[in-house]
Amino acid sequence: HAAMLPTVIRVDQVRRSLADHEPELHPVRKVRHAAVAMVLAEGERGAEALFIERARHPGDPWSGHMAFPGGGVDPGDPNGRAAAERETLEEVGLSLEGAELLGRLDDKRGNPRTRPELVISAFVYHHPEPGELAINYEVQEAFWFPLAGLLDPANHVEYTTHNVEIEFPGILVGQPDRHIVWGLTYSFLETFFEVIEKPLPNRWTEELRAYSRGRARR
Repeated sequence: HAAMLPTVIRVDQVRRSLADHEPELHPVRKVRHAAVAMVLAEGERGAEALFIERARHPGDPWSGHMAFPGGGVDPGDPNGRAAAERETLEEVGLSLEGAELLGRLDDKRGNPRTRPELVISAFVYHHPEPGELAINYEVQEAFWFPLAGLLDPANHVEYTTHNVEIEFPGILVGQPDRHIVWGLTYSFLETFFEVIEKPLPNRWTEELRAYSRGRARR
């Protein structure tokens, strides 16, 4: 069974790939702008990414979702990168000041049906020694998950949101029915794995194409 698992992915491999990637950026003037941090650390099973499970709050459209640390770019933030770093410190107690910025992924637009006026940027970091995390009230749980596990077909599941009875492509990173990466974060992972030349399978149907944020064109 071990032979079926993808090879281990190391941070230096990600560093080389991102150095050559020219991200597709969207204008952020006159739109809402948010930013997230995809933080990587070397673990026992190769490079691992930090995920958060957002706290459950009624009225929060992202309540309980799996995500990267991040949030809205505030007037006090000089740019998206600063917002991603500030939010990571606030949400999980992890300072990215001493971390290495490996690169940036393509910008994404918000949900085409509900938040088309939103642009989300993603910055990829390598943290040499993340230490213990300290989550705040916005976060239910935070943990590291190996990149190789994200590519493992055994973890590729469907996710049904309560708002729409549609099965979206997702990746199981923890407890079934609870820790499933889908939507925006899944879209960032699609870009990420394309950049490092280990693409995720195209799981977008015609029905779902509108939700794919441009990744279904392959």
